[in-house]
Amino acid sequence: MAKFYAQFIRAGGLCFDVGANVGNRVKVFLRLGSNVVAVEPQRNCSRILKIGYGGNDRFVLVQKALGKAEGKAEIIKGSSHALSSLSTDWIRRVKESNRFGERTWVDKEPVELTTLDQLIAKYGKPDFIKIDVEGYEYEVIQGLTGLVDGMSIEFIPEFIDPVIRCINHLKELGDIVLNYSVGESMELRLNAWVAPQEMIGILRALPEDNILFGDVYVITRQRLTLKKSAD
Repeated sequence: MAKFYAQFIRAGGLCFDVGANVGNRVKVFLRLGSNVVAVEPQRNCSRILKIGYGGNDRFVLVQKALGKAEGKAEIIKGSSHALSSLSTDWIRRVKESNRFGERTWVDKEPVELTTLDQLIAKYGKPDFIKIDVEGYEYEVIQGLTGLVDGMSIEFIPEFIDPVIRCINHLKELGDIVLNYSVGESMELRLNAWVAPQEMIGILRALPEDNILFGDVYVITRQRLTLKKSAD
């Protein structure tokens, strides 16, 4: 996993882990030498993050959710903490597709909302942003008004339209190219980075499979040019 993320994250740099949960990616980002801002609104997950990483001076925990504006919201708690979501539409779709079988969403927890722009204003511009927020990705992206060098956005086929809206938002901010990975393969599926419309076509063509999931990777064209020069 570290080898895969090393193409996006550098030692001494900065990354945001949005939807950090209990720190699966935090551990990898820290191992790569990056400074990490972990964004996680759930109280139980935040406690685990504090215990695991609170003593690391390259780690900062933001116990909030991200959205398109600052404010307050309620996160709907899943019977697995990894499935808690601020999106009722996402919960409805994964129930309809039976993606998670007998998992349930019942309790709610109040959370504060901030934005990517606010995080950047406070902590600096990151090299990479990982976004995994169970259907709330577009709301998170709407809180960003300037491109960063790289990011990943989780997708599932039955809830693909919000991810496409993310791509459309990002392409309005600047020149981007995209790739994607499936599951936890830690491999980019495409041999070459592609333009936004081509990636949108790929996502729309995905089968309605309730097991398939993955991440779209977005980098600036400038980052791609520099990467090719380095290679």
